[in-house]
Amino acid sequence: MSDFVSTLRARLPRMIEDLAALVAVESPSEDPRATAHSADAVTALGSRLLGSSPERHGAHLVWRHGGTRVLLVGHHDTVWPVGTLARWPFRVDGDRATGPGCFDMKAGLVQLFHALSTLPSLDGITVLVNADEEVGSPVSRALIEQAGQGARAALIGEPSADGALKTARKGIARYRLEVTGRAAHAGLDPARGINAGVELAHQVLAVAGLGGGDTSVTPTVLTAGTTENTVPAAAGLAVDVRAFHQAEFERVDRAIRGLRPVLPGSGLAVHGGVSRPALPPTASAGLYELAQVVAAELGLAEPAGVAVGGASDGNLTAGFGIPTLDGLGPVGGNAHAEGEWVHLPAMPERAALLAALVDRVLRPRAQA
Repeated sequence: MSDFVSTLRARLPRMIEDLAALVAVESPSEDPRATAHSADAVTALGSRLLGSSPERHGAHLVWRHGGTRVLLVGHHDTVWPVGTLARWPFRVDGDRATGPGCFDMKAGLVQLFHALSTLPSLDGITVLVNADEEVGSPVSRALIEQAGQGARAALIGEPSADGALKTARKGIARYRLEVTGRAAHAGLDPARGINAGVELAHQVLAVAGLGGGDTSVTPTVLTAGTTENTVPAAAGLAVDVRAFHQAEFERVDRAIRGLRPVLPGSGLAVHGGVSRPALPPTASAGLYELAQVVAAELGLAEPAGVAVGGASDGNLTAGFGIPTLDGLGPVGGNAHAEGEWVHLPAMPERAALLAALVDRVLRPRAQA
């Protein structure tokens, strides 16, 4: 197994070149032209290292090598709009690389493809790289479910948490509250109106009080009114809910759907629900234990395991019943923030850990 480490360490200069090439193609999730160009770049990288071409579903890519026994998942979309590179290009400064999307998660894709290229056979391995993860994978989740059928493990190339693997993730529920009132002239006849903005304020306070413990319930985007001299006839509120347990989602859902208008004559409608289930520790326990064993065999430091509040496509694979280990991607920081960065010396070691983990998951079937 030490061959994985030595082989991939020797490849670090090429890995940095590959990372630079991916970061150079901007790929905000909701820009189809940009994600199409990015999919071209990922196709070129993956095809070179895997020796095969992917199925292409729009900007979503799937490499299949026989029936799926191990599913590897990553994404090439980012949160950065086109034009960001003009002011913040890819740079290497000592042991750090920086640039939009380098940490979340283009370095993870580089590590993934280089890791798989060191294996003697890709039989049983499916790789899915989507282009809508940052917006909840609304289109690609069906592809993920289909690609994972028969898988004994899902390994997610998302960034690590300061080097730690992500053994549990909160799930996400999203809601939209729509308030209706009645418009009126704010100067001539304000009493005739029913102020949807004031009603929304009551609902914001009610929603904000629903969190507690590990569960967060956060009012986010608020909208109300049309002109400065009109009593608002409509208002809206987006709500973000994060929880580790299904029972908490059910509690919050009952509470939100049980909200009632406060102002006489106003109306309230609630839409939404769970968009990504939680990734519980039970889904990752076996693979995390195996990763610790594999790291020791590679001579690498034992990876820590942490629970995090953010969600990923690992939440989906766990929800589909596939044992899932997340956070196998790069070491670095500042995801979604100015100055996100990757610790370059860790890239070969993380790739080696992934390669050895895939090899170990597949080994029982190979021996049989």
